[in-house]
Amino acid sequence: MKIVAQANVISGGIHYHHDIQVGHHRLIADEPATRGGHDDGPAPYDYVLAGLGACTAITLRMYAEKKGWALGRLSVALKLSKDENDNATIERTLHADGTLDEAQWTRLLEIAEKTPVTKTLRAGATITTRRG
Repeated sequence: MKIVAQANVISGGIHYHHDIQVGHHRLIADEPATRGGHDDGPAPYDYVLAGLGACTAITLRMYAEKKGWALGRLSVALKLSKDENDNATIERTLHADGTLDEAQWTRLLEIAEKTPVTKTLRAGATITTRRG
């Protein structure tokens, strides 16, 4: 198998504040004060949505550039909701201020459904846990 991404998360013991190392990038995860954290950084689900949104925006930008389309400023708005049975739904809304026609928008919406992170989330992932 090919490794696609790696991350290390370190719990420093300050409530839910956690330091994250991804490559040479340093991030922070925490929970909001309403959930017992200090709101020092995004919560875990925020990172899930951020990853999906970034993958969507990057993929669509690459596609539009390849096609020579005037995408302009692109934004991806995301919401994650859970029902009473803990089933998750993600709503993704795309906005672009470029001059795109209906056929181009239709194609971008099709491409958004095929982004790598979208496919991973839809398929699920096998997670194994072991003691280090």
